[in-house]
Amino acid sequence: MKLHEYQAKELFRRYSVPVPEGITASNPGEALDAARRLSAYPVVVKAQIHAGGRGKGGGVRVARNDQEVTEAATVILGSRLVTAQTGPQGRQVHRLLVEQVLDLARELYLSIIPDRSSAALLVMASQDGGMDIETVAANTPERIIRVKVDPLLSIQPFHCRRVAFGLGLPPILHRHFTNLLTNLFRLFVENDCGLVEVNPLVVTGDEQLIALDAKIDLDDNGLPRHPELASWRDEAEEDPLELAAARAGLNYINLDGNIGNMVNGAGLAMATMDLIKQAGGEPANFLDVGGGANAAMIEEGFRIILSDPKVRGILINIFGGILRCDVLAEGIIQAARSSRINVPVVIRMEGTNVDKGRRLLADSGLELTTAVDLADAAGKIAAIINSGSRA
Repeated sequence: MKLHEYQAKELFRRYSVPVPEGITASNPGEALDAARRLSAYPVVVKAQIHAGGRGKGGGVRVARNDQEVTEAATVILGSRLVTAQTGPQGRQVHRLLVEQVLDLARELYLSIIPDRSSAALLVMASQDGGMDIETVAANTPERIIRVKVDPLLSIQPFHCRRVAFGLGLPPILHRHFTNLLTNLFRLFVENDCGLVEVNPLVVTGDEQLIALDAKIDLDDNGLPRHPELASWRDEAEEDPLELAAARAGLNYINLDGNIGNMVNGAGLAMATMDLIKQAGGEPANFLDVGGGANAAMIEEGFRIILSDPKVRGILINIFGGILRCDVLAEGIIQAARSSRINVPVVIRMEGTNVDKGRRLLADSGLELTTAVDLADAAGKIAAIINSGSRA
């Protein structure tokens, strides 16, 4: 689950990580009131969406007086902000953060992420903070500092010193930086985070370290331990199909292709998508119904796939184990009777009760294409879509 910048900064304050003074607003009047409550002009008006690159997309504006605050808020609120991370569809802005402008001497980058290859937590930092950190990582990866931390031993002062020296911080700031990084690490662990990022972490003209921006991703599996953080979820920022799938207990990720997929098992789903691409098609989604799916969940999965206007065909690939093939067939039949399936459907099923499942489908009267194996299924659905024909 992603947090907005203002929410992430609230967590930063709780862990004594310095951030600028700021106030949220949801209309131009509130933005003007927020600016007047801050110490003095200028202020910065920042769009709150779950995506980076807001400055380049026109979602961050400096205002030097009341009129400029009102103008900035009026332009940004309600607009659809397009950045490199939103895709061409963009994200609509519903909330702003109005903050004091700081005297910046340096901009740095700092983040913490899991390193699954070593079962460690990875602290990454760079002297090249700011909006173009992705370019730095792509073109000059040697400028990214990486320090692995054993989560069982936690972060130690020597870890912090390695990062501080790598960032070229003067000795006068080392103790301050050690406190800041230690607190960020504690925030990461105690709140079951998947990412904590500060970009930029700034050194001000009076030699203070302040998190000018804040990004936090929470591990959904840990949310039951943090009900307050779970209540911060902004469903308006999430894909509606992915939300519907989560409520039904399905693992669904929306993609850009036109071939819908329904598979039981994450590894099988990945292999299915690879074979679709190899056959010349493009997957429209990742949908793992899981080993314990019932007919109702299969029906809901069909409904979600068909709700995507990009989908021009569906590939069902089920290996019957815990999820029996006859249960899958019953779900498909229920879905066909409750919602109009108007795209080609190719089915490959093997495993428990496969003969019974095939008989149910054959007796249903549905127009389906069957496949003997996964490669055959991927080839058939790709050929149907690319030729423009129907099953």
